Amino acid sequence: MATGRTHRPATRSRGIPEATVARLPLYLRALTALSERSVPTVSSEELAAAAGVNSAKLRKDFSYLGSYGTRGVGYDVEYLVYQISRELGLTQDWPVVIVGIGNLGAALANYGGFASRGFRVAALIDADPAMAGKPVAGIPVQHTDELEAIIRDNGVSIGVIATPAGAAQQVCDRLVAAGVTSILNFAPTVLTVPDGVDVRKVDLSIELQILAFHEQRKAGEEAAADVTQAAGTTNSAVAAKREDSATDQGPDGDVPAVMPA
Repeated sequence: MATGRTHRPATRSRGIPEATVARLPLYLRALTALSERSVPTVSSEELAAAAGVNSAKLRKDFSYLGSYGTRGVGYDVEYLVYQISRELGLTQDWPVVIVGIGNLGAALANYGGFASRGFRVAALIDADPAMAGKPVAGIPVQHTDELEAIIRDNGVSIGVIATPAGAAQQVCDRLVAAGVTSILNFAPTVLTVPDGVDVRKVDLSIELQILAFHEQRKAGEEAAADVTQAAGTTNSAVAAKREDSATDQGPDGDVPAVMPA
């Protein structure tokens, strides 16, 4: 099986837009679920709904892969799984190192989805000497002094940083100097890297803050709706009272005399 160091995905050379590349894992996840249920074909509308995009965008994305589906039949699920996996480079073996084996790093090490998606955790690395040799997810933790040798011996091109913010840039610099060209950063800081190195940042606090913004906006919209509804109710009551008052008055606005029976 080919290794990550010598084989790179062809998405850039084929001119696939970055926005499309970002959606390919969503399609692959939905298709994998269909494959596990032995579903042979899927329509663009069904797959788009499962992936959370609109069907026109999905069809446009798939056109970059050279896959247009069959009218009245849809897309072949297994073939699309293969196409997207190949385009993402997941038909290859990608050795990964995780640096920083605290709570988050240990959780990442125990994540079972790496192996099934083409990623092999080659090493777990931590700066704490007390951690050296301790098994996490069945892999013994190694000290950061061995980082460069580990990367060289395993042909690693993808590094995961799960260290505290203060240590992240130094770890990043060492990874890059050792030959790592793609970094997944979980540390709450922005990393500086040279051209040719890709960084993807995962910041849970930022995601929560974005959700808080939406929650606040929804609460404000609900409060405004309540005020509008209350105002409408009050206006209706005033209008009804005026109408009742007008009904009780005579043609000239006077209260009509009581007519004898």
